Amino acid sequence: MTKLTHRLAGQLEALARTLRRYGRDDGKVLVLGGVRSGKSRHAERLVAHHSHLVYLAPGLPPGDDDPEWAARVAAHQARRPAHWTTVETTDLATVLRSATSPLLIDCLGTWLSRVLDEVGAWSGKAGWERRLDDRLEDFLAAWTQARVPVVAVSNEVGSGVVPATSSGRLFRDVLGALNNRVSAESDRSLLVVAGRVLELP
Repeated sequence: MTKLTHRLAGQLEALARTLRRYGRDDGKVLVLGGVRSGKSRHAERLVAHHSHLVYLAPGLPPGDDDPEWAARVAAHQARRPAHWTTVETTDLATVLRSATSPLLIDCLGTWLSRVLDEVGAWSGKAGWERRLDDRLEDFLAAWTQARVPVVAVSNEVGSGVVPATSSGRLFRDVLGALNNRVSAESDRSLLVVAGRVLELP
């Protein structure tokens, strides 16, 4: 290749990186934020232009035993456009690998809480650490390989007080590490604070 061709190739690659970074949701986007920070609303705005979208809801389904959680879920459901398809699952890796439409995952924190339960972490079931590692690595591999635009919402848990319980500290540490890994494999990472959006370099 000539020097000119090399230079043009470099410029095109830089342009592609810029488009991925500043496009509305091209590629993979991680939206972080604290509770009631506006992270979910911002993520929804990022994908609002799609004519079809799959909304992945990996949290616990609402039930009569927890009216506060049911109210939160209902508020999220009410905001979703009618043309979005909602899928309630903790098998995010399978959906990521088979997706043909853009995805919005809301959120990784609620997903991790359910996964910790499924692998037996809360009860200290033998082998839970290995099962957890397998689930996280499977998700991260699927995230990296995703071929559709995908936006994931996650809780930023590193700025608060140290949790008083061992289960709280486990959740904080694992989610913090997961956020790091997802961010490293994303085209953009955003932090939402009090409704303001910060682009993370």
